[in-house]
This record gives sequence, structure tokens and C-alpha cells, in this order.
Amino acid sequence: MSPAGPAWPRLRVLQALWALLVVLLAPWRLWAIKNTQECTWQVVLNNFETVGKKDASDRFVDQEPLYTVDKVFSLLVDAPIDPDEVRGLVSGKRERSWTCTPLGSGHLPTLSLQTYLGFPYYLKINYSCKGELFNLIPRYFVNVPSRPLWYTVDQTPVFILGGIPEEKAILLTDTNFKDFFLVELSIDSCWVGSFYCPQASFTATIFDAIATESTLFIRQNQLIYYFTGTYTTLHASNRGSERWVRVLANECIKKLCPVHFHSNGSEYVMALTTGKHEGYVHFGTITVVNCSITWAVFIAGDYNLLLLVEIEDPSTRKYFQVVSYDLVSDYLVVLYTIPEFIPDARGLEFLMILGTESYTNFPMVPKGMSYNPYNNLLFIWGNFLLQSYNSENFIYLADFPKELSIKYLVNSFYGDTAIVTETEEIWYLLEGSYQVYKLFPSRGWEVHVSLQVMQQSSLYAPNETMVTLFYEDNKLYQLVYLIDHQQGRLIKRLVPVEQLLMYQQISNDYLLERQGSHLTLSFTNFCPFTVMRLRDLPNPQIYTRQERYRAQPPRVLEPWGFHSDNSLAVYQGLVYYLLWLHSKYDKPYADPVHDPTWRWWKNKKQDQDYYFYLASNWRSAGSVHVDMASYEKIYDLKAENELPERIFLDKGTSYRFSVFLTAREPEPAHAGASFQVQSQVGLAVVLADPGCIEAVVKEKVLVNRNSVLFWVTLSDKRFCFDQGISGHHLMKTSMLVKVVGSSGHCFQNTHQGPRMQGNLMVPVLIGCPPGKRLAFDITYTLEYNRLQNKHYFDCVHVDPEMPCFLFRDVFYPFFLIQDLVTGDSGSFQGSYVLKVVGGGPTLDTIKEYSEEDIYRFNSPLDKTDSLIWTTRNTTTTEDSAFNILSHNSLGIEWLCLENSPCHDTIPHSIFASEFFFKVLVSNRGVDKSTYCDYQLTFLLHIHGLPLSARRAFLILMVSASLFVGLVILYIISCLLSPYVVKVCNILCWKINNIIAWESYTYSTASDTRAFSNTSGTKSGESSGGISRVVSKVAEENKTDTKETLRKKSIS
Repeated sequence: MSPAGPAWPRLRVLQALWALLVVLLAPWRLWAIKNTQECTWQVVLNNFETVGKKDASDRFVDQEPLYTVDKVFSLLVDAPIDPDEVRGLVSGKRERSWTCTPLGSGHLPTLSLQTYLGFPYYLKINYSCKGELFNLIPRYFVNVPSRPLWYTVDQTPVFILGGIPEEKAILLTDTNFKDFFLVELSIDSCWVGSFYCPQASFTATIFDAIATESTLFIRQNQLIYYFTGTYTTLHASNRGSERWVRVLANECIKKLCPVHFHSNGSEYVMALTTGKHEGYVHFGTITVVNCSITWAVFIAGDYNLLLLVEIEDPSTRKYFQVVSYDLVSDYLVVLYTIPEFIPDARGLEFLMILGTESYTNFPMVPKGMSYNPYNNLLFIWGNFLLQSYNSENFIYLADFPKELSIKYLVNSFYGDTAIVTETEEIWYLLEGSYQVYKLFPSRGWEVHVSLQVMQQSSLYAPNETMVTLFYEDNKLYQLVYLIDHQQGRLIKRLVPVEQLLMYQQISNDYLLERQGSHLTLSFTNFCPFTVMRLRDLPNPQIYTRQERYRAQPPRVLEPWGFHSDNSLAVYQGLVYYLLWLHSKYDKPYADPVHDPTWRWWKNKKQDQDYYFYLASNWRSAGSVHVDMASYEKIYDLKAENELPERIFLDKGTSYRFSVFLTAREPEPAHAGASFQVQSQVGLAVVLADPGCIEAVVKEKVLVNRNSVLFWVTLSDKRFCFDQGISGHHLMKTSMLVKVVGSSGHCFQNTHQGPRMQGNLMVPVLIGCPPGKRLAFDITYTLEYNRLQNKHYFDCVHVDPEMPCFLFRDVFYPFFLIQDLVTGDSGSFQGSYVLKVVGGGPTLDTIKEYSEEDIYRFNSPLDKTDSLIWTTRNTTTTEDSAFNILSHNSLGIEWLCLENSPCHDTIPHSIFASEFFFKVLVSNRGVDKSTYCDYQLTFLLHIHGLPLSARRAFLILMVSASLFVGLVILYIISCLLSPYVVKVCNILCWKINNIIAWESYTYSTASDTRAFSNTSGTKSGESSGGISRVVSKVAEENKTDTKETLRKKSIS
């Protein structure tokens, strides 16, 4: 393994946790090439034991405990991250379907990815099978015809391929055939052949396998099955999965036709019938009398079906027509009748079919159609090749021999088409040209194979069979079964189209000239230019709409500089956290800084120098240093001298670039030098939909450099598209930049091999570009409301994520248009409609309103006293149903009338009433400056709502009654208090007397027993003395009572 980067010149042995390994690979052979300076981090799943091994990728059947991750992050006590927040991501559990993968033993498990969005990903694997996968034996592939690979472009997570002879099995791959598995299917295989369902014989072979994003379709004999799920239970114990469901049980299906592109999130498959229902196509049911439907193509943008129909006319021979069926208007029309015989081109490369041309004796046998929605190019193929840009006027391509028959077409949808014949020949067509090139077998192929054998390539063998042909990243690949040294294997290899064309050009166009006594070999170069460069290219992200992040690995602070398990665990955790921030950023309230990574460092940025100081002195916790600047979103990606992969155009926007061409050499002529240069190099721009987009080309002749500089401006015409949600309902079209005479003749040598020049096809998508959104500008809204209302009162319980607004204040909302791709964020200057679509006094009681309620609560035309808010703006929609607002509006006044849901809201505490409004803001139909249908739904917290008059009066009456009652009670208590005191005193006196008497009686009884032996005289004296004492005490108490009453009466 090569060094990890220029900052670390040692060889590194990278180790990782099993969850996700990011391994740095930089092949040594590319280091000698000056143009290759970048390294790549490859993402694979690995165990500790296989970390660092080349092409190592493991499958797992156990769960790694999460405490190991906490242990790693707990070390980062002084790192510029919040470990608790990173670990807290574990609580945010989401489940995502993932593609199934086999284990080393050959079992096919149920695999789902539990996305914790923190670190690590938790792999949950449950077995749903015990059986073994099929082995790849030669009988399945040797001398077996190839078959097309059908799938939904850019949507399908797996590919499936049938055609295994007499086996109910399919090839399954989730890596574009880098690895693959042969899976048996458990289907009933019953054959309902009868007089209404003609079938020559029964076979177990699976035909017409189609993969979409969520469903797999197959045809066996005349039966159709589909499988819906996560592709994880395709194999069960000792037999195939039983989750295949049979559909169209009463129909005889002769063919499935794919739909290569989804339509606004919906995917389609078409089934053609035979037997008693011949002429039906199941996409909805369409019937044409006395016909057989050979092929069907669905044009998603127009919601239109193109049918290749075979007509049986008893009075004439069979003939074929192209029929268009509009699924919206239910209208059927014949577009084109295919000639009965192949035209006689008389040596021309192509022939326009006008009806006046002569024909050969070879009958035309149509077998299928292919359609590219980007350039509207329709092919009809069989033992011929017809092409049309409007499905009505066709051109016959005469380079394809009429003696051959096409089995299927493979379209890259970026300007390249490969053709496979019934004899397994491979042909190539560059869209926009009329030359058809034979790639295999050919002289160029022989040269290429010879060179590969000399280099001892393992991708070629004397005995091989092509299984299928497909495009991946605009490159053509073969799936081939090789037998070498009695060993069979299935491999995926690149078809080097450019090299094959170069070899053929060199082989065919050379000249031997005698110079003196020897022959000199010279080659003719038919390319009209020597240099072609693209200049003045704008930054691509605004047009490709691809969001990019920079996430560099942490610095390892160890003497040996090797990555450890801990350092890679930290790296992986940070990468996942970055992805979590990306997903969390799409929220209605805009952050003060328009960057998802802002929240990561916002509380640690001021300590950046401190963390750098620790790292410089090798004192960072965990021996790992995380640099804040190493994790950021990239907004200023520069163009790499090539057109973008695709171009998104909003309303009235444009894309501008220049093309620099140097002519090969001026030919001797009588005209001036400028005319010679212009006549040798010409640039054409072909638009698929010139009514919707336009191109302006300006040129400047550079005579002294024998060159021409072309400026090309592609613009939207502003009226071919309605408003749509960001990234949805886009119109597909394309731009083709073509140097005249360059098709198939011009190549550029690069470090990645030859590349074709002079023919640049770029898909163009018209509509609201992805990554643009409307956000509530809470920062400026608070500032402006405080300025206009001269004050601002927040709620008692402050929520920094959702500030409150006072009911009696005028509310001035402001919004931002944020571009998540370029980082642009500016005030929304367009018009919009604001509606309250839900609400409740608490977050838990918020409910959605019906359409009728939304009208009553928001429309100025409402007469039911249900309005929630109003505005002094007078601009309304065309039907006057709703007010139209803008950034210059006069604000919103809250009403909460009698029949509105916020009327008479009861407070739940001593503080004023609160209400949460669910607000919808949309510019659809009122903003003509963009194709974007911005829709924003957010919660608005309003406090200080007033009570209703009735409830306020009731509270007033109750409060007044309580107050008056308390006053009266006080007065009464003051008046009655002397009498109450007197009564209390008398009561106390009596109680005291009773107590004294009880004490006296007890004392008397005690004295009598004590002095029972005393004389009678003494007893008499004692008794008399005691009586006198008691009488004296009574008189004193009576005197005190009278004195007290006298004093109170005087007072």
C-alpha cells in the first residue's frame, strides 16, 4: 500500500472498526503520471483481521457492541467536538433498506442497515435462509445467447439477469457485477397453455428480468411474477424465496418491456399479451383490433405510449405501424407506417424515408424500439435501424447490414448506443451521427485482444461467451463467461470503444509511399482539428446541483504515524456526524450562518488556537487531533475543463462557455486565411427542444494561431415549464455540441486512455433545480419586528429554536432563498401566499385543518367571523381568495375572531395564553420569476392572546364578586369582634372556674384523708379558713371582670 499522503511519507497500515472502513489507496503505477495527483478513499466493510488487504470486503453476521465506540470518544475530552452530542446520535434510530449480500459460506442473509447516523452504523442481520446458492457451472453460460440488462436508470439498487437455461434462477448483483450471485427462485411454474394461450413448449428459464427501485419483475413462459421488498429474502431454506407474487394470472404474456426512467417518483413496466387477448398492453389496458403489439415505449414526460404494432390485413400482407397513445386524453393515432422492404441506399450512409425511394427485396422485420428522453431520439430496430427525432420522420442508417438482425440495443442516454445482434456481434452508434461501427468481431478487436494477451491480462481467454452488455458511468461493459485452463468464471470487463475505433481507423486508412529505395508508412487523420479545448467554464456546482463536503482524516499524534483503531473510529464517527448535520440542516428556521457545519464548531471556534497548541505539543486527548478546518462544505468547486455531467436551468437562466479549436492545417486555396480556417472547423449546437431552450454561438477567428474561438450560450426561454417542487417534475432535454466531421475520427490521449472528442452531449433539466429551499429568516424577522414595534417580548419559557411573538404586535415575516449547493442565501424578493393550515394551544394538541377551514381562517372573503389574521395589503390572488404578500408587505395583524380556533384560548398557568400556528408559505401561481414552487411549513409561537369578551366579563364578575364578598366579610368581622371577644372572655372565665373547682375538690379530698386523726376544733377552723379563701378568690375574680367591662365600655 502506498503512502497516505504527502504530509506523511511513511508506509501506513490502516486499521479500522468493522462498521465502515475508509482506506486510502493510491496505485504506484499512477504516481509516475504528472496529471494524476489525487488519491482516493475507498469505502468498504471490513473486519479487524482483513484491514489493509487489497480488495478486502467482509460480510457480517454479528453485531459489534456500541460501548467500544463510547470508549473511543470518551477519550476526546479536549477535542473540538462534543462527545456527548456525537454519542447522542445513537438515540436517533432510523432503519433503511440495504442490499443483501452473501456470506462466505454461500448463505444469503436478510441484511438491513440500522442507520444511527452517529457512529457506527449498526448492522442487523437475520437469516431467512439455510440453503446454498447455485454454483456457476459452464452449462449456464457457454454458448448461451446474451440478453439485455433492463433496469430503471439511476434508481435501481440491484441488477437482475435471467436467461439461465432450464433453471429457475437469476443473476443478482448490487455492485454492477463487480460481484454477483446466482439465486434460485421459488415460483409455481404452472403452465396454463391452452387453445387461448399458445405456447410451443414449457421451459424453466427466466426471461425478461426487470429491476426497478422497489420491485423485481420476471417472466417465465407466459407467466409474470414480481418481488417487492429489500431484495434480502430471495432465497429460502433449500429452495428459492416464496415471496414472488404472480400477477395477470388470466393473461398470456409474451414479453415484458422496460421503462428506463421513472416519472415523478413512479416506475413502470409494460406487459404485452398474446393468445385470446392479443393486442393488449398492460399499462392500463389498451386494445387495438386485429393486431399484435410487438414492443411498447413509455414517454414519461408526455405521459404517452409508443406502440410497435403488427397489423394483420386479410387482403394484404402483414405490416407494422408506430402508434401513439395518449394516456391522459385516451387518444390513439398512427404516427408512421414502416416500409415493407428495406430501402436501397445506393452507397449512401443514410437515407431519409420520404416514400419516393427504391427498395430492395429484403423484408423489414421490426423487433423493438428504443427511446432517449433527453434528445427525443427514437430507434426502430430489427434487421435494420431507423431513427427519428419526432417519431414521424425517419432516417434509415445504411451502415448496418441488412443480413443481420438486432437482438437488443443498449443506450447510455448520454449520446452512445451499443447494438447486439442475434449472432452476438457488437456495433456502436454515436447519436447525432449516421455511421454505425462494428466493434466485435473486427480487426480492431483482434489488435486489442493481442495486446491484452501480451500483457497477460486475466480478462481475456480463447473460449468466452458474452452474457450481457451494459453502460456504467458512460462506459460500455461486458459481462463475460471465460473458460481458461478448464476453469470457468464470470467477469466484468470494459469494452474500449475509443481504442477499437482508433485501431480500425489506423488499419483502414494508411498509405505506403516510396521514398527513395524504401517504403514509408503514413496514416490519414480525418479529424478536422488538432486541438480542442473548453474554456471559460463556470463553476459546475450551480449547474450539476451536487453537494460536496471535505472531510479529511484526523492527525495521528504517535511517533510511528500509523492510524490506529481509535483514530479511524474517530474519523468514521466524525464523517457520520457530518452526514447527520447534512440531513438535519433542512429545517424551516434558518440558522444565522448558512452552512450545515456551523453548528459543529460554533461553541468551540474561539478555542481553535488552544487545540492547535495541544496538537503541536503532542498533548491532544487520545493521540488524535481533529482540525476544524478539515470538515467543511465545498461551495467553490472549480471546473475541470469539461462540460458538466448535466445542466439544471431555472427560469431564464443560462450556461455559457467557449470552445477553442485549432484547424489541422490550411489547404491551399485562393480565399483568404480567415475563410480557410472557418471552412475547416465548424461548430454546431443541436437542441432537442428548440422551442424551450435556445443557443447562441459567436465565433472569433484567430488567424495567427490557425484557430477559431466559439462562445456558446445556452438559455431557457421562460415558458416551457410550470412551477414545480425543487428537484421534481423536471423536463428532460439536451444540448449536443458537435464539431462538423469529427464523429468517430477525433480522439484525445489522456492518462485514463483515449477519449472521444468533437461530440459532446449534455442532458439539460428544466425546472426548479434540486437543493433550493425557502426558509424562515428568524434572525432578521426578530430584528425588524423589534425595530417596527419599538419592543420585543419573548415567552416566559424561552426556546432559542422557536422564539415567540406577541399577539398585539404587528408581525412582519421575512424569508430566505437558500441554495444548499452553492451556499448562496438571500432574501426572498418574490410574492407568496401565507396560510394557517393547523394549530393548537400546545405542541401536543396541534391538528391539521381541512381545506374548508383553511379557507375560512385565511380568506379575506370569509363572512363567518373565522379569520385568524389580516393584512392591510390589498393584493390578492386572481380569485380574491387569499392575500398576496411580499417582503415589502405592511405586516400581519392577528385577529383570532369568534369562530377561529385560536379564539378564547384558556391559559394553562398564571401567564397569558399561547398558541402554535402551523403556517404554510407558497409562491405557486403568484411568483413569475422562477420555476420553483417554494413551499415552507413551519410553526409560529404566539403568546399574549386575549380572552373572549364573554369569558373576560365572566372572569370580571367572578373576581368582583369575590372582592366584594371579602370586603363585606371584613366589615362584618370588625363589627362583631367586641361581642365575640366578650363571649370568648366569659367562656374563658367559666372554663377557669371549672378548672379551679375541680382542683379544689381534689385538694379537699386529699386533705381529709391526710388529717383524719386531727381534733374537731382544728378541723372546723381549717374548713372555715378554706371557705374564706375560696370566697375571697371569687370576689377578686368578679372585681377583675367588672373592671375589664368598664374599661371596654369607656373605650
